[in-house]
Amino acid sequence: MMGGGFSVRIVCILILLQFLDSCSALPLCTDSRAPFTPTSPLQFCPYNGTTCCSYTDDLSLKKQFSSMNISNPGCASILKSILCARCDQFSADLFRVDSASPREVPVLCNSTASSNSTNFCSQVWTSCRNIPIPNSPFAVPLQGRAGPPTNSNNSTKLTDIWQSQTDFCNSLGGPSPSSNDGPQCFNGAPVTLDNTPPPPPPPSGICLEKIANGSYLNMAAHPDGSNRAFFANQQGKIWLGNIPKQGSGEILELDEAVPFLDLTDEVHFDTEFGMMGIAFHPKFAENGRFFASFSCDKAKWPDCAGRCACNSDVECDPSKLPPDNGAQPCQFQSVVAEFTVNGSSLEKGANPSEVRRIFTMGLPFTSHHAGQILFGPRDGHLYFMMGDGGGIGDPYNFAQNKKSLLGKIMRFDIDNIPSPTEVDQLGLWGNYSIPKDNPYKEDKELQKEIWAIGLRNPWRCSFDSSRPSYFLCADVGQDVFEEVNLISKGGNYGWRAYEGARPYFPPQSPGGNTSLRSINPIFPVMGYNHSDVNSVEGSASITGGYFYRSMTDPCLHGRYLFADLYAGAIWAGTENPINSGNFTSSKISFDCADDSPLSCTFTPGSPLPALSYVFSFGEDNEKDVFLLTNSGVYRIVLPSRCNYTCANENESTAATSPPGPSAPPPPSMATPLIGPYGTFVVVMISFLYGCCFFFFS
Repeated sequence: MMGGGFSVRIVCILILLQFLDSCSALPLCTDSRAPFTPTSPLQFCPYNGTTCCSYTDDLSLKKQFSSMNISNPGCASILKSILCARCDQFSADLFRVDSASPREVPVLCNSTASSNSTNFCSQVWTSCRNIPIPNSPFAVPLQGRAGPPTNSNNSTKLTDIWQSQTDFCNSLGGPSPSSNDGPQCFNGAPVTLDNTPPPPPPPSGICLEKIANGSYLNMAAHPDGSNRAFFANQQGKIWLGNIPKQGSGEILELDEAVPFLDLTDEVHFDTEFGMMGIAFHPKFAENGRFFASFSCDKAKWPDCAGRCACNSDVECDPSKLPPDNGAQPCQFQSVVAEFTVNGSSLEKGANPSEVRRIFTMGLPFTSHHAGQILFGPRDGHLYFMMGDGGGIGDPYNFAQNKKSLLGKIMRFDIDNIPSPTEVDQLGLWGNYSIPKDNPYKEDKELQKEIWAIGLRNPWRCSFDSSRPSYFLCADVGQDVFEEVNLISKGGNYGWRAYEGARPYFPPQSPGGNTSLRSINPIFPVMGYNHSDVNSVEGSASITGGYFYRSMTDPCLHGRYLFADLYAGAIWAGTENPINSGNFTSSKISFDCADDSPLSCTFTPGSPLPALSYVFSFGEDNEKDVFLLTNSGVYRIVLPSRCNYTCANENESTAATSPPGPSAPPPPSMATPLIGPYGTFVVVMISFLYGCCFFFFS
């Protein structure tokens, strides 16, 4: 009985963690860009170091404040702090920019439940309620739970707009977060995250089970929330498989003789070419739309034709580029195409004919094409990761060229398709629209498709399933450093001015160089040196993963997992304080369970299972994480199955041993890859808290 109660307590804690993770802050500005260090210190607003205001923004706020001409010093001081909240590195959270009605003033801390909590909203009301405020930011139809204020058109006093402090704070206030997990509110000073306890020590190890022999490059959970997932290999085939339950002892159900879609005739497959990404529309269950990113050879397929990425717009002449590995410049193309299952069932597979060509671009060299595609969990737009096009040190500096789409993350609206005439008039690379909030609105030099720049070869990106504002991308290094970047709107991640946080000097630069002082790079949040995994420089290549959100291994919960392609090394990144964007990472041992459904092989002289190349990670609808490797598909399982210890492992689950290994299936027909690459919430929390309290009592 004691053991059962303990197990229930652990389950309650983990479920509560799942809910708490869904609401969180992240250092972001109101324009959804990352905070930065201004070139000149701010003179008006008291925000030093990392901020969301430039020197020009600071002067604009000073001018706005002066126009109010507030006579009362106490109220004036408070109003200044409220205006300057736009400079806070958490201003996106303070102003609730993701809400349907963005705010003119930040959420004012309105805490009455605890005597040691700040009730800044009360201070604002007490100090300013009867003070005339010309051009008042409060005299705007609000945004609040109490509805819009009355008589606000010509009013300048708070008492002319709201009848009481209660009405005012119901409209503009919000509770102080009890921890860093909750949305932030403004208390009159820059937001500071609470000091959190030291992060728990890294897990003692990661336990894996092997559930398939096939070698796949892509995995996408079925949007219907079931245990099904799509798997694709680099050669150009996609399959729909059934993932077995944890602890069942079963293998992945996938018939490689019957692919969901076969594009091998269209896909050009080689070391760094092939089907590089798949993505299913968020409403796939309703509209049947899905997308594939792949390479093609225009010398062999007439429909493989697009503009060359080396063109006059980026001051590049393809006729002056030498052949690369026997290929002519832009012979190979990067394609994103749309397909559908409309008119056929999933069991029969997809229609092999393209619905439309979303994107086609010729590649100047034969490497660094990335190619992953993802749908944004909040905006529903399609994100397309593109490498710098290849060549040692990005010789033409494509990654820093704002008119080039190489070395970038792009963002497309694929729900509003323009006419062919509009595509030509707008100079688009295919059938998509430009999202209205892409960063070109603020940076007129930027090509309209671009979301972020300065990447070498982004190899596997993911959105945190619990915190969609966390968009992490691994980027393959050149000589020394492999990195993980926290991607934000308009961010510049440094390459090729920098490799990691170090200045980089290319051996040749016919495309010119970027001055270090001319950019404001965002440096990696995690990564590793090549020397950490291999004594030979240049012999490492990062593979990005996921924030682990499964309850299978509680000691991994909330950590970001990534790996090295060659060396068989896995890291776990830990954020501290929570929601700060500050990470540390540790290399984690891993092993294969003795009772794995398929037997694992081991390299002689090494304690690690022989995964060969770690090409990608995957995540299913249960938030379990998978490793897609050259030797098969592996899933993270209970740590105790590998004799690793985790104090929070669910005792009742751990005590149940899965069945023994299943008989191996016939050999995989997938050719091995040969190269790299909320009321409801409140009610539920209340219910779960009560449940947990009952079991703790």
